[in-house]
Amino acid sequence: MHSNPGQAHDFYDGNPLAERNTRWALLLTVVMMVAEISAGWVFNSMALLADGWHMSSHALALGLALAAYAAARRYAGHPRFAFGTWKIEVLGGYTSALFLLAIAGLMMVESVERLLSPAAIQYDQAIGVAVLGLLVNLACAWLLKDDHHHHHGHNDHDHDHDHDHDHDHDHDHDHAHAHDHDHDHEHEHEHEHRDLNLRAAYIHVLTDALTSVLAIIALTAGKLWGVDWLDPVMGIVGSVLVTVWAIGLLRETGRVLLDAEMDKPLSTTVQQRLQQRFPELPISDFHLWRVGRNHYACIVAVSGGTTHTPAELKDVLLDIEGISHLTIEINPGVRSENQ
Repeated sequence: MHSNPGQAHDFYDGNPLAERNTRWALLLTVVMMVAEISAGWVFNSMALLADGWHMSSHALALGLALAAYAAARRYAGHPRFAFGTWKIEVLGGYTSALFLLAIAGLMMVESVERLLSPAAIQYDQAIGVAVLGLLVNLACAWLLKDDHHHHHGHNDHDHDHDHDHDHDHDHDHDHAHAHDHDHDHEHEHEHEHRDLNLRAAYIHVLTDALTSVLAIIALTAGKLWGVDWLDPVMGIVGSVLVTVWAIGLLRETGRVLLDAEMDKPLSTTVQQRLQQRFPELPISDFHLWRVGRNHYACIVAVSGGTTHTPAELKDVLLDIEGISHLTIEINPGVRSENQ
């Protein structure tokens, strides 16, 4: 048994490289944000202003990402967090997505107003600032790109807990440390191992880069062919793009926060593995939820009618990558609802 319950269930991996790169990206974003918003008002460009407003929201989002990293690191191992502090980072990503939706709404309103009430634009200056903004956005995107190849912070001190409940309510606790490797689902876990807090920051700067591209296209077309209306139209297109990306991020982080991942292939893998090894095993309860970037907790309850021990069931599941906290319950006096 671990002497410290808080440490025994801490699945926070940490990501110092991502935290450092996020700090640099925040600095670049703040500097460019001030330049673009100022230039947008001076040169009267809606697309340029929209890009600057994006950057203001992204600066706030990057600040939230840094705060989430700091909080998760500070409270890692604290006993009041049942499974560690990883979800602080996920909450930071979810909040960033909400800010994306808010700024998309603001962009839409302002772009429509400018479309209905057009104003003269100083194209040369506006294009120059937009190009500079794009370069800054690309630099930030490079800093915040998927860190999977840089960071494999798997806490391989996996905690597997097996509980055997008989009529006298005696409990047998079997603790094991396993290095989980299941190559059948390598692609699935390759996708899930990403840092959702970092991904939220990355989406912010990437959407801003896309908006910069739209601004450059609109301003260039306006200068060459006099299509002034294209500038606010690109602002509208940008708001739609931001909305789409934000909704995707909300779904991804929301599923984790609400433990709504029972439909993951990993869930099917666990149940199929048990059914193949023990075809008549009466499983009465099953739960799977994420407790870390690379870690899942799993509860399997078996009703009456089996002579197998928790250790036997555990051995069948230990090599499945991602199962870091495994609880096996055998209740001889409980019949399965499926029987």
